[in-house]
Amino acid sequence: MSTQPLPLEGITVVAVEQSVAAPFATRQLADLGARVVKIERPDGGDFARGYDTAARGLASHFVWCNRGKESVAIDLKDARGLALARRLVAGADVFVQNLARGAAARLGLDAATLCAAHPRLIAVDVSGYGPEGPYADRRAYDMLVQCEAGLVAVTGTPERPVKSGIPAADIAAGVYAFSGVLAALVRRGTTGRGGPVEVSLLDALAEWMGHPLHHGMHGGTPPARTGLAHAVIAPYDAYPTADGGLVLLSVQNDREWRRLAERVLGRPELAGDPAFATNAARVAGRAATDALVAAALAPLSAPEALARLDAAGVACARLNSVADLADHPQLAARDRWREVGSPVGPLRALLPPIVFPDGPEPRMDRIPALGQDTDTVLAGLGVPETEVRQLRDAGVVA
Repeated sequence: MSTQPLPLEGITVVAVEQSVAAPFATRQLADLGARVVKIERPDGGDFARGYDTAARGLASHFVWCNRGKESVAIDLKDARGLALARRLVAGADVFVQNLARGAAARLGLDAATLCAAHPRLIAVDVSGYGPEGPYADRRAYDMLVQCEAGLVAVTGTPERPVKSGIPAADIAAGVYAFSGVLAALVRRGTTGRGGPVEVSLLDALAEWMGHPLHHGMHGGTPPARTGLAHAVIAPYDAYPTADGGLVLLSVQNDREWRRLAERVLGRPELAGDPAFATNAARVAGRAATDALVAAALAPLSAPEALARLDAAGVACARLNSVADLADHPQLAARDRWREVGSPVGPLRALLPPIVFPDGPEPRMDRIPALGQDTDTVLAGLGVPETEVRQLRDAGVVA
């Protein structure tokens, strides 16, 4: 048995966060062992708590992004509540916030102010468009940033653009905020100083747009919307099977095309046919290429088609539903599911994707109810019970 601790044990994070981007970042810190204290408004808390009731009465976004945290309900607009929050930050290693533009600065909780007061603190400001520029004050919901970043322009069919089915801008920003904290902790370990970290949703998603961006900037035209197909590779699409399924395959090079032609299409002569022998030719004649593949797979069931493609060494997959993902045999075989506690009882959740084979499992602690840890956290600050009761009676804490 390993004696290695989780990497972030001993690190305390305080977060004034909402929605997805910042909560997703801090949940990953909690997974790796950090103590995360989440400050929420007494009147409802993180507004993601109210997005839906799909998770047995809890909001699915909140369940996803907030396990392993302590919830403290404090009214930051009250001077007494703000003083409590500042005491919490003073004892923290990391502070993360994604309040509306200007709100953190008005409270004195922006990264620049906090890092000036606490030189070892790492303070992260997550925003929509960054702290300056003509878009700095604009609202930056995920779908809007997907549009501004051009993701919607390259997603969908030739006839209709669509947004990503997941909050891609929020996730991108959350991933970079998480990795920014890790990098800043390494730097603090060598210099003794923390410092501010800035992450914007637009910057994060623009980075993820690297392929179409460089294709368009340097190639003259951006990739076209092609549905499940690939703009510059063929065959690369979904093809129907006899049982009503859809099988996707991707031929990345001409060697794979030869294997596909010989062992799946049953047409070895196509390997050297100038109309199909190179990727450029297959893309130029995409309709004919796709017709050949579709005709070969149509008589097969999805399992039969996948087996034949696998045997030929051609990359392939089945088009799964969300329910299929929940029952995916690979996740089951690798024991990736756990149960986490919540106000409505145990809920199934995936282990995080970062694995430390020589260490303990990531922490999968409970999802907190609003204010579930207020008393415990304030007691840890040395606030007397009588004062906590007075603050609760006044609506400053909950």
